[in-house]
Amino acid sequence: MTLPEARLQDAGREGNEQDVSFTARVPALAPFQIRSFRFQWPADLLASWAFEMEGVILGWFVLVSTGSVLALALFGSLQFLGTLISPLFGMAGDRIGNRSLLCLMRATYVAVAAALAVLFLADLAQPVPVFVLATIMGLVRPSDITLRTLLVGETMPADYLMRAMGVSRTTADSARIVGALSGAGLVAALGAGVAYATVCAVYAVSLALTFNVGVRRVRVVGKAAAGSPLGALRQGFAYVWSTPDMRALMLLAFLVNFAAYPLVGSLLAYVAKDAYGLGQTGLGWLIACFAAGALAGSIAISTHGAHIRPARTMLVCAVGWFTLNLAFSWIGNHFWGEVTLFVAGLVQSFCMIPMSVLLLRGADPEFRGRVMGVRMLAVYGMPLGLLLSGPLIEHIGFSATGSLFSLLGIAFTGLIALRWRSHLWHPAAAANLR
Repeated sequence: MTLPEARLQDAGREGNEQDVSFTARVPALAPFQIRSFRFQWPADLLASWAFEMEGVILGWFVLVSTGSVLALALFGSLQFLGTLISPLFGMAGDRIGNRSLLCLMRATYVAVAAALAVLFLADLAQPVPVFVLATIMGLVRPSDITLRTLLVGETMPADYLMRAMGVSRTTADSARIVGALSGAGLVAALGAGVAYATVCAVYAVSLALTFNVGVRRVRVVGKAAAGSPLGALRQGFAYVWSTPDMRALMLLAFLVNFAAYPLVGSLLAYVAKDAYGLGQTGLGWLIACFAAGALAGSIAISTHGAHIRPARTMLVCAVGWFTLNLAFSWIGNHFWGEVTLFVAGLVQSFCMIPMSVLLLRGADPEFRGRVMGVRMLAVYGMPLGLLLSGPLIEHIGFSATGSLFSLLGIAFTGLIALRWRSHLWHPAAAANLR
């Protein structure tokens, strides 16, 4: 070996040692060593900001223009209409590439947001066209998180996965803070038209960054790629149903979407207006408090997630989340409500992030896209919960409705833990490996 070659080798070794030392000191930054993640994180962050800004603008518009909590619940449920076809998105990602599919989805966001911006700027916004455009967005947007998760699993080394999922989750959590407050502030200061034009611009930048994410194309090889799309979809459902821990994770995912998320999601507009007597800015603060707790949880997992037992942590925190929702249902003071929402958001992260990691880690790579697509079907529990909660709130009140949902959640989480205790609770189970 020549002297220059030896010097280059020594310099490379020294650089690697410096990188390892740096990421050991700041483990949450380790995923950013992967080029794809350096583009994906800001792209996902901007998309999430736009989602939350849009949710505040349109949710408040629907509630004020219709004066009906039923209309608000229906609008919230439309945002998750696409969960019914989410397995098809997972299958399409397997076939054409996850990055290509995500780019097509985010181009759709830009087009729909531009149409809504025109309606608001021209003072033509009415509930019917808003509901129609929200339906189009609702067909596509629920699968966005699925595609993000798949791209992380596709590009991230296994030993970075828990950290990467924690860091990735900060995009949605921080967006609920920034997006909620900025959406409410822009509407109050500049009007809904300018606010929606801003949403459109944010979507456009997110799309531009997404072009640099992931790999050019990932083809699924073998029998999983063969046959018709419906046949491949049936294979995905059969795989989930025949794998005990996957089935348990799907049931728990459906449960938290049905019984937990509605109380801290779209129904917060009702809590802000009718329970606390707050305006749109107050709604933004309620959303931001839950999101701040979730962000704190995501950061904690990105730095210390390698030390937890994923399945046990997920089950314990699911019960804790339902318990906090039960308390929130009876709190009549907005300050203590905000404190409870912060803690609930923190606990929620320790439930949902380990769940995503277990699905990515446990799924066969040939079926990963379809498994995550089936996982998105579980999100359909949220619109079902919203549609059921609207009439219940009008008849028995928010406190009784929240209590009913939370107690059901605690009971069924216990049943899932008992039924699949050997797969999810036993310390030696694969789902609890650190």
